[in-house]
Amino acid sequence: MRRRRNVKILATLGPSSSDYDQIRALFLAGADVFRLNMSHGSHEDHRARMGHIRALEAETGRPIGVLADLQGPKLRVGVFQDGAAELKEGDAFRLDLDEAPGDAHRAPLPHPEIFAALRPGSTLLVNDGKIRLKIESCGADFAETRVEVGGVISNRKGVNVPDVVLPLAALTRKDKQDLEFACEIGADWIALSFVQRPEDVREAKELVAGRALVMAKIEKPAAVKDLESILKMADGVMVARGDLGVEMPLAQVPTTQKRIVRLARSLGRPVVVATQMLESMIEAPTPTRAEVSDVANAVFEGADAVMLSAESAAGHYPVEAVAVMNDVAVTVEQDPLHRQVVEAARGAAAATTAAAMTAAARQVAETTQLAAICCFSHSGTSAMAAARERPRVPILALTPLLSTSRKLTLVWGLHCVKVPEVQMFGEAVAEAVRAVRAHEFAGDEDKIAIIAGVPFGRAGSTNILRVANVGGPTL
Repeated sequence: MRRRRNVKILATLGPSSSDYDQIRALFLAGADVFRLNMSHGSHEDHRARMGHIRALEAETGRPIGVLADLQGPKLRVGVFQDGAAELKEGDAFRLDLDEAPGDAHRAPLPHPEIFAALRPGSTLLVNDGKIRLKIESCGADFAETRVEVGGVISNRKGVNVPDVVLPLAALTRKDKQDLEFACEIGADWIALSFVQRPEDVREAKELVAGRALVMAKIEKPAAVKDLESILKMADGVMVARGDLGVEMPLAQVPTTQKRIVRLARSLGRPVVVATQMLESMIEAPTPTRAEVSDVANAVFEGADAVMLSAESAAGHYPVEAVAVMNDVAVTVEQDPLHRQVVEAARGAAAATTAAAMTAAARQVAETTQLAAICCFSHSGTSAMAAARERPRVPILALTPLLSTSRKLTLVWGLHCVKVPEVQMFGEAVAEAVRAVRAHEFAGDEDKIAIIAGVPFGRAGSTNILRVANVGGPTL
């Protein structure tokens, strides 16, 4: 099975997509990677879904990636006497550690770490930003606020603190349990929510201990300010536009998305654009024109993957949502303007032998009209470097490790193929030729580029570029 596009589709599983037949239908419609949302469902639910994914992988003979998305710290107000209260613009409103039920004048906020970080002038957002409070005075156990935007506040609504760095670890006790479970069942990526600093990513990577790759979700202004350091620490990045759109002015979200995608591409980190991409398809069989444009924009930017959340997890039309996303991606990538935009955003290659080899492979392939680039990779690093170049020709990521194939299914343009271990470069050429023929990327009259590292099996050792005739001797 070969996709006719380079951008990948990440589909969230949930009540609407839990059984084998439905997951299979999503895959056939275009889903490349499946997301297990640890905020919802039990471990047994996720274990069953993973079993279906691996059974589907065996049936189709294609590697399928799995991303486990950790919930992260959830900040919420307490409860109210009547279940809710109405706050009016200009009113005074107190938040404190007192557990007594709240009313229109005060409410419990059982998070001392918030009070420790607040300063007069800070902003608190409640219920996805529908209520906005400005801090007038605060202490270790209270905050006196003024209601800037009123509305109904009810039990356990979420709280966002956009303009301060909270003294919170990105990993809660639940997250650590979920992380260990996700690694145990073989998740390929771990997505870390509410990252604020590079140290958050470092902690997650230490706990993962090489069993998966770690993706930093950018949804806090503090993370945007320290973006480059976070991206250098992480293996990949997600533009999580839901909370990002709550914590910063909405008008800044599109430019922030472009900045994140551009920097991730420059650093060779896979980047996923997520949240509300086809939101209306939760209830409707067709998307809005604006949603189609949103997906198209992410494809034009050169994102590695676009993601469906509730559309595929809880919506009425999960398969249709994947099919729409697939159709939009294929159509955009066939437009000549797409190639111009993607190439204009390509940065200079890093000053390493592997980066130089992959950049040279792209140039040779495009100049001499090769049919494909074949990249041998154990860890996946050289395959990601090849994808960073966004070449005009297909890339086959050839690896003897199924775990590496699964991780690379998230990366732009990579067609992942598991091949036998090779020891000599001649064996590598033979395996590359077999792969491009078997997967219908090239015929006897075509030529391909092969990049590999000798000695084989050593991560980061890419040092050979060879052009080979598919139907004859190497050049």
